[in-house]
Amino acid sequence: MKVKVQKLDGQASGDIELNDAVFGVEPRADILHRVVTWQLENRRGTARPTRERSDVARTGKKFGRQKGSGGARHGDRSAPIFIGGGKAHGARKRDFEQSLNKKIRALGLKMALSSKAREGLVVVDSLELQDAKTKVLAETFGKNGWNGRVLVIDGETVADGFRLAANNLPGVNVLPAAGANVYDILKHDTLVLTKAAVEKLEARFNG
Repeated sequence: MKVKVQKLDGQASGDIELNDAVFGVEPRADILHRVVTWQLENRRGTARPTRERSDVARTGKKFGRQKGSGGARHGDRSAPIFIGGGKAHGARKRDFEQSLNKKIRALGLKMALSSKAREGLVVVDSLELQDAKTKVLAETFGKNGWNGRVLVIDGETVADGFRLAANNLPGVNVLPAAGANVYDILKHDTLVLTKAAVEKLEARFNG
């Protein structure tokens, strides 16, 4: 698949041949759904469980005699009504982590990239800015028609000037190629890849 390459200012900068095994895969909603669900579930933190009566390290000796005290009958000090006792009906530990086959995860990323290659993929030669200012970058985005949510993926690392200038732009997120993932790619309207990012992504699957 051949795609036009442009500079950040919108000027043409040649063509690039995209690997069909990475950018030409037929997307499947069920695979993408599985990968996105796996990502979001694994982001959920595990709630700290409370200690119930059986978890509290207190003596098991009977608190007082069964009758004759004039008070209620109790078994031991770990009862929930005592200070230091266990929690009654406390929060239980819930672990949301899911496992997903590596092949499915890789296939999902290929499908996400392929879906953007069909509708909203832009390839630029690099992210180097002469004037690394947010205002200038916002004007560049508007000139190129990159509206809404924009995800920019660079190669090994993101150019510092571009990253700092893009920090304050609403809806714009920047990632290195190693951080590319299905959820972030799908939730953005436009995907911008550098030539270095294309090389890294293709090498990620070929390796």
